Amino acid sequence: MFEYENPWTPAHQAVESSDHATLTRLLDEGADVNEVCCEMTLLTHAIELEGDSALQSGQPIDSALTAIVLAYGADPVATVEGHQSPYELAQFYDHGMATRLLDRFTTGMGK
Repeated sequence: MFEYENPWTPAHQAVESSDHATLTRLLDEGADVNEVCCEMTLLTHAIELEGDSALQSGQPIDSALTAIVLAYGADPVATVEGHQSPYELAQFYDHGMATRLLDRFTTGMGK
Protein backbone atom coordinates (compact mmCIF):
# COMPACT_ATOMS: atom_id res chain seq x y z
CA MET A 1 0.00 0.00 0.00
CA PHE A 2 1.28 3.45 -0.95
CA GLU A 3 1.64 5.86 1.95
CA TYR A 4 1.37 9.54 1.23
CA GLU A 5 3.89 11.72 3.03
CA ASN A 6 2.46 15.12 3.86
CA PRO A 7 5.03 17.76 2.87
CA TRP A 8 3.42 20.60 4.85
CA THR A 9 4.38 21.99 8.24
CA PRO A 10 1.38 22.23 10.62
CA ALA A 11 0.82 25.92 9.79
CA HIS A 12 1.06 25.32 6.05
CA GLN A 13 -1.31 22.35 6.41
CA ALA A 14 -3.80 24.64 8.14
CA VAL A 15 -3.55 27.05 5.19
CA GLU A 16 -3.87 24.19 2.69
CA SER A 17 -6.99 22.97 4.52
CA SER A 18 -8.41 26.50 4.94
CA ASP A 19 -8.55 25.74 8.66
CA HIS A 20 -8.70 29.26 10.04
CA ALA A 21 -9.07 28.19 13.67
CA THR A 22 -6.05 25.88 13.61
CA LEU A 23 -3.94 28.42 11.74
CA THR A 24 -4.80 31.11 14.27
CA ARG A 25 -4.08 28.78 17.21
CA LEU A 26 -0.71 27.70 15.76
CA LEU A 27 0.36 31.29 15.11
CA ASP A 28 -0.85 32.36 18.53
CA GLU A 29 1.22 29.57 20.08
CA GLY A 30 4.34 30.82 18.32
CA ALA A 31 4.54 29.15 14.91
CA ASP A 32 6.80 31.14 12.59
CA VAL A 33 4.50 33.29 10.47
CA ASN A 34 7.31 33.74 7.93
CA GLU A 35 8.27 30.08 7.59
CA VAL A 36 8.92 28.71 4.13
CA CYS A 37 7.64 25.29 3.13
CA CYS A 38 7.54 23.82 -0.37
CA GLU A 39 9.02 27.08 -1.67
CA MET A 40 6.15 29.22 -0.31
CA THR A 41 5.84 31.55 2.63
CA LEU A 42 2.63 31.22 4.63
CA LEU A 43 1.47 34.47 3.05
CA THR A 44 2.08 33.40 -0.54
CA HIS A 45 0.51 30.03 0.25
CA ALA A 46 -2.59 31.77 1.63
CA ILE A 47 -2.91 34.06 -1.40
CA GLU A 48 -2.34 31.20 -3.84
CA LEU A 49 -4.86 28.94 -2.09
CA GLU A 50 -7.54 31.65 -1.95
CA GLY A 51 -7.02 32.61 -5.58
CA ASP A 52 -6.84 29.07 -6.92
CA SER A 53 -9.84 27.91 -4.85
CA ALA A 54 -12.00 30.72 -6.20
CA LEU A 55 -10.80 30.06 -9.74
CA GLN A 56 -11.56 26.35 -9.53
CA SER A 57 -14.87 26.61 -7.68
CA GLY A 58 -16.29 29.72 -9.33
CA GLN A 59 -17.09 31.01 -5.85
CA PRO A 60 -16.20 34.53 -4.70
CA ILE A 61 -12.63 34.96 -3.54
CA ASP A 62 -11.99 35.01 0.21
CA SER A 63 -9.20 36.78 2.09
CA ALA A 64 -9.44 35.30 5.59
CA LEU A 65 -6.18 33.32 5.42
CA THR A 66 -4.29 36.30 4.04
CA ALA A 67 -5.71 38.53 6.78
CA ILE A 68 -4.79 36.05 9.51
CA VAL A 69 -1.15 35.68 8.49
CA LEU A 70 -0.75 39.43 7.99
CA ALA A 71 -2.35 40.11 11.38
CA TYR A 72 0.19 37.78 12.98
CA GLY A 73 3.06 39.69 11.42
CA ALA A 74 3.85 38.02 8.10
CA ASP A 75 6.34 40.04 6.08
CA PRO A 76 4.21 41.39 3.20
CA VAL A 77 7.21 41.74 0.91
CA ALA A 78 9.06 38.49 1.68
CA THR A 79 9.78 36.52 -1.46
CA VAL A 80 11.26 33.09 -2.05
CA GLU A 81 13.97 33.40 -4.68
CA GLY A 82 12.66 32.56 -8.13
CA HIS A 83 9.00 32.82 -7.11
CA GLN A 84 6.35 35.51 -7.26
CA SER A 85 6.05 38.04 -4.46
CA PRO A 86 2.82 38.13 -2.46
CA TYR A 87 1.75 41.23 -4.41
CA GLU A 88 2.53 39.64 -7.80
CA LEU A 89 0.62 36.51 -6.82
CA ALA A 90 -2.39 38.57 -5.70
CA GLN A 91 -2.35 40.39 -9.03
CA PHE A 92 -2.03 37.10 -10.95
CA TYR A 93 -5.23 35.81 -9.29
CA ASP A 94 -6.95 39.21 -9.51
CA HIS A 95 -7.22 38.95 -5.73
CA GLY A 96 -8.17 42.55 -5.01
CA MET A 97 -8.80 41.97 -1.30
CA ALA A 98 -5.30 40.53 -0.83
CA THR A 99 -3.82 43.41 -2.83
CA ARG A 100 -5.58 45.95 -0.62
CA LEU A 101 -4.49 44.12 2.55
CA LEU A 102 -0.90 44.01 1.30
CA ASP A 103 -1.07 47.74 0.54
CA ARG A 104 -2.22 48.43 4.09
CA PHE A 105 0.51 46.32 5.64
CA THR A 106 3.28 47.75 3.44
CA THR A 107 2.41 51.42 4.02
CA GLY A 108 5.45 53.02 5.55
CA MET A 109 7.72 50.05 4.72
CA GLY A 110 9.09 51.62 1.56
CA LYS A 111 7.14 49.26 -0.73
